[in-house]
Amino acid sequence: MEWNDLTDGAKAVLEQTRNIKNDNIQIVEFEIGFEQQFEEGQEDTYAVSIQEEDYQNLKRYTKENEYGDKYHMARNKNIVKIILLENGKIPDNLSEFPVFRQYKKDVLVKAEAENSGQDLSQE
Repeated sequence: MEWNDLTDGAKAVLEQTRNIKNDNIQIVEFEIGFEQQFEEGQEDTYAVSIQEEDYQNLKRYTKENEYGDKYHMARNKNIVKIILLENGKIPDNLSEFPVFRQYKKDVLVKAEAENSGQDLSQE
């Protein structure tokens, strides 16, 4: 399976796993059914939508990808973690690695609440 075969939601998740800094693995956590509109600047907006078909697409890509990267995916109900592995191995102390990016409804609600509070205090 190649990059061009991926759905947009699957690409959004995988692009985040590629942000390896200081040789640390990256963990991206997402919720199936997540949708959010992001704004970058005045005219640049994009949406991230991760649905069941995106998950199936990711699952297939992580098993069949032809680029040499090794991934680990774990799913618990609708919450999925995808990890880009170094040296093809899952580290023993995986819990010590922070989640790099979260696409989850509860994180979105929490961020909106924090932003609402900040807007009120600035008036």
